[in-house]
Amino acid sequence: MSLKPTQRTRAQESRAAIQRLYIAMRHLFIRGNYKPLGVSGEAMIEALTQLRPEIYGSVSDPERVELDGLFYIFQRLPKGIEECRYIKLISREGFEQSNFEAIIPPKRRRNAYRIDEEQMLIEMTRGRSDIYDILTHLTFMYIESEKIRRNSEDHKERKRREWNMLKEIVHRESQGEEYNKDIAYTYLSTLLGRTYEETVAACERFSSDPDVNSIFHITYWLGQLATEEVVDDIDREISFSSALREKIGHHYYGEQWAQNIKAQLDKLNLLNRPIHIISANLHSVMNIFYARAALNDHGHIDELDDTMRELSLGGNSLLRKKVYQYALAHGMYQVDDTSGTNISVQIFDTTALNKLLLPDELSLDKEYVEEHQPVILVMDYAFGEQAYETMDELLKPFELPGQHIPLDIQSVSIMGKAGILEGGKGDIMVPQAHIFEGTADNYPFENALTVADFEGHGLKVIDGPMITVLGTSLQNRDILRYFRKSSWCAAGLEMEGAHYQKAIQSASKIRKSINENVKLRYAYYASDNPLISGQTLASGSLGVDGVRPTYLITLKILNQILQG
Repeated sequence: MSLKPTQRTRAQESRAAIQRLYIAMRHLFIRGNYKPLGVSGEAMIEALTQLRPEIYGSVSDPERVELDGLFYIFQRLPKGIEECRYIKLISREGFEQSNFEAIIPPKRRRNAYRIDEEQMLIEMTRGRSDIYDILTHLTFMYIESEKIRRNSEDHKERKRREWNMLKEIVHRESQGEEYNKDIAYTYLSTLLGRTYEETVAACERFSSDPDVNSIFHITYWLGQLATEEVVDDIDREISFSSALREKIGHHYYGEQWAQNIKAQLDKLNLLNRPIHIISANLHSVMNIFYARAALNDHGHIDELDDTMRELSLGGNSLLRKKVYQYALAHGMYQVDDTSGTNISVQIFDTTALNKLLLPDELSLDKEYVEEHQPVILVMDYAFGEQAYETMDELLKPFELPGQHIPLDIQSVSIMGKAGILEGGKGDIMVPQAHIFEGTADNYPFENALTVADFEGHGLKVIDGPMITVLGTSLQNRDILRYFRKSSWCAAGLEMEGAHYQKAIQSASKIRKSINENVKLRYAYYASDNPLISGQTLASGSLGVDGVRPTYLITLKILNQILQG
């Protein structure tokens, strides 16, 4: 049956909900503060509930608390935030010099400071995407807190016996006292609106991460603050410092970051050499160059795949440290971030590599390296719009008093994690364009990497445009199916590609600060498939499944760089 002209598809409704969220967050940021359950906050809650993002699972269910989604956000929010009535987002404003202890979430490296029992300050130094990301997570948190409050009350709005027992359990837990876990799970399952089995699984998952409070603790405090807001009229509030509102969008941190890197290149006498930029993690390139040499006396298998898999195992930190120390002594330079971007950098002088101790899988043209002496600059992952800020500043000439020194950028390679739309975790996507969701901005480019480069390795490889989204937490199946099944034929979604390409095109085509024919390489490996149940980001990390695609992409990038 065909749709009437005025009838909107579910995908169109979802895209409209994303736009409402995006506009509301920008408005509230400019305004300076809002109450999550006030008029403005309710508008965001309504849009998020209508959108039903995959990563937030049962967010639209009025009773069932979404446990995987809660675990996902609490790995990305500062520990103890569930206890705080007042949350303030700030820029870097000197608190790192104070006596407040910095709280750093395990999955989002940003500093937070617990000022007192009720207030948390969170540094936002990675651009607008970082702000939208945390506001989305907080909105979801408040939705779930209201479910807990409602589940804790009877039809006369009196607290249930289970709530009072939970309070006792949380007290005992804080004192390190024993309690009957089976009984505790039973009480908790009622307050969460979940089965006993689901509750036990959630408790075990939360307790597995020392940087996240227990689900008992989180449930109690979310429900307690929600109750106080309704019963005692004590509102929760989110605010933004004036310094943050003033600095956002002006490349304040990106400019400092890029200047530090160029100063280090100058100090090392590498500034005038051919430079190849790679955006990736800070272990792949280092391990490929140095693991074999550093671990030569350990009798390790020479197969690159096996060595990299062994290095990725949790209990092998001493081996990773050995590789790192060896790298620092043989041509690698670490530039840790001090600007606030949280993007550290590694610089590799390829002339210092021991050609005899490189892995067999690495194809290096010795004459090319000796003649051109390429420098490889690996920058850690940016976050959303921060990719534009950092890459735009990095590609500008190095400015010294009376000097204007352009960088000889030969190539820019982007290796990232992304959600795949046809395939599974660990598969590879090779794009020829980035589409910026919600805008008319499309960025086609000539990719030096091809599907053929990755075939024959036991992984599925697909091509097609990548969708650069406002936030992975805002995507739902209807929108993603549209991008995959329509004429877009999108391969996947991520948050940085269009921002990187915008900066590269500006530098090469408009400003002419780098070579117009700079070589580009983009490849992504799948961290999740949001179209398949149980394979969203909230279902857990890739683990060892990410080792093969990570090193395969890195190897292909390095082979092209070192062969000229």
